[in-house]
Amino acid sequence: MRDHIQGEDYELWDTVTDGPLATLKKNAERVDVPKTRADYEYNRIQDCATAKQIWDTLQVAHEGITQVKRSRGTLLYTQYENFTMKNGETIQEMYTRFTTLTNELKSLRRIIPEEERVEKVLTMVLPIT
Repeated sequence: MRDHIQGEDYELWDTVTDGPLATLKKNAERVDVPKTRADYEYNRIQDCATAKQIWDTLQVAHEGITQVKRSRGTLLYTQYENFTMKNGETIQEMYTRFTTLTNELKSLRRIIPEEERVEKVLTMVLPIT
C-alpha cells in the first residue's frame, strides 16, 4: 500500500502516516516547520535506556499491546460473522468492504480459509432457494 501511495504522490504518504495537520516544531532559524516521522520516533524512544526498551516501545507504538490486538481481532471476527450486503450497495462495494475486513483479520493472524470466504460471499450475493 505504501509503495502504491508513494507512486501516486510521494508526499501523500506523510499525510497518511502523520495526519493532515502535522505538529509543528522550531527549526534552527526558529521558524515553525512540520515534524517528520523521525521526530516522532525519537520522541518515543529518547528516554529508553536499553535496546530492549526501545524495541518494546516501538512494538507497542506500531502494533499495539497484546490485549488490544486480541480485542480488535474478536471485534473484527464478529463483524465478519455478521457481514451482510447493505441496502443499495453494489456487489463491488460489498466485496471491497469484505476484502478489507478479511485483510485486517489476516494482519492480526486470524486467517480465514479461502473456501470459507468464497462461501460467505456467495451466500450474501446469490439467493438461497
